Amino acid sequence: MTAHHAIEITLPRPATDCELLRARRVVALASNTDHTRLLTLQRAKTPGRALRALRRRLDAVLPIDVLTTHYPDRQGCVLLNFALIHTARAHIRQAAAACGQRPRNFLSQTVTDAVARHKEERVRRLATQMEELLVQHTPEELLCAAGSLLSHYNRLPGGKSSSAPS
Repeated sequence: MTAHHAIEITLPRPATDCELLRARRVVALASNTDHTRLLTLQRAKTPGRALRALRRRLDAVLPIDVLTTHYPDRQGCVLLNFALIHTARAHIRQAAAACGQRPRNFLSQTVTDAVARHKEERVRRLATQMEELLVQHTPEELLCAAGSLLSHYNRLPGGKSSSAPS
């Protein structure tokens, strides 16, 4: 069964008006304000096929950095599609062979591990900052301040506050 798949297009630089005009002749696009992230729908049987089809359609029109499925698949994974230079592909093939894996599986595992490490580092950094705040404030004060900030943050359109860090 063919379905529509939401795909996010990440660009290495803002797209020019001319590039966006040419791309919109190929597919319907929604753009963020600085034209570095675009969103579109691609009709295909699977998310992977949708990414490949969109890459073929837009590669000559836009400076695409990464294509990403906007929603996780049944296994909870978001698919990525990015072009690698020949030397990068060769290094990945070599490293995968050394581990006895297919390059695709090796790259998938490497990216998954890197994301997990990044997430753990963010949690550790937040815990350290919280510990530093608890030296100067009581847990009750910290909890009240966090609740107040989050309450204000969630009331604004898009959940973003001008005073909230991004």
